[in-house]
Amino acid sequence: MAETISSFWGPVTSTKECCEINYAYSPYIAEFYNTISNIPTILLALIGLINAIRQRFEKRFSVLHLSNMILAIGSMLYHATLQHAQQQSDETPMVWEVLLYMYILYSPDWHYRSTMPIFLFVYGAVFAIAHSVFHFAISFKVHYIILCLLCTPRMYKYYIYTHDISAKRLAKLFIATLVLGSLFGVSDRVFCKEISRWPVNPQGHALWHVFMGFNSYFANTFLMFCRAQQRGWSPKVVHLIGGLPYVKIEKPKSQ
Repeated sequence: MAETISSFWGPVTSTKECCEINYAYSPYIAEFYNTISNIPTILLALIGLINAIRQRFEKRFSVLHLSNMILAIGSMLYHATLQHAQQQSDETPMVWEVLLYMYILYSPDWHYRSTMPIFLFVYGAVFAIAHSVFHFAISFKVHYIILCLLCTPRMYKYYIYTHDISAKRLAKLFIATLVLGSLFGVSDRVFCKEISRWPVNPQGHALWHVFMGFNSYFANTFLMFCRAQQRGWSPKVVHLIGGLPYVKIEKPKSQ
């Protein structure tokens, strides 16, 4: 929701805004709830990163959890400032993260191992430069959705070939959080005028951030399980303090 008041960051220069009153709580944070709602994503990614390092998963999973953290930090910068430069620090990592998911999903069956990471790296670099020059708007969203859809068939294949009930539950939680987060995010944008008249704003975009933080965590954990199965590491899903699921593995002594 655009506001004309002055702030520490100057006039709003981002090309999109959410249904939250700007600078309602601090002159240093444009959208307070949309900023702090990224904290769960950072904490969940940190937990995933510690688990990946502690159990010596492949480096790709450490990078994946780090990319979740970087994306959340970029989103915090964007919503705190509503500046166009920070908007790109949110949007460009979104594309990089999906490219990383594509690598993790498809690389096990890719015969020419060096070509995929090289292609995806070059693609991500070219996109970052092009996005900084041309400031994609609608085309960015279409491009991002297409990349996500390219990941879908492989995720579905992993799901149907996974027989562990706990692992399948992770995939279902991934879908559930995606659907719920999308409902809140879309409602925040589409029904903003109506929501602005409510006594309390439910902060749909902030809830989108929270749900997508869990969504990324469940996706990462499911992929870690599937990869551990491929490597013969006897994975099983256990729970941290009786709640948050994570993957525990037993590597053969030769590894």
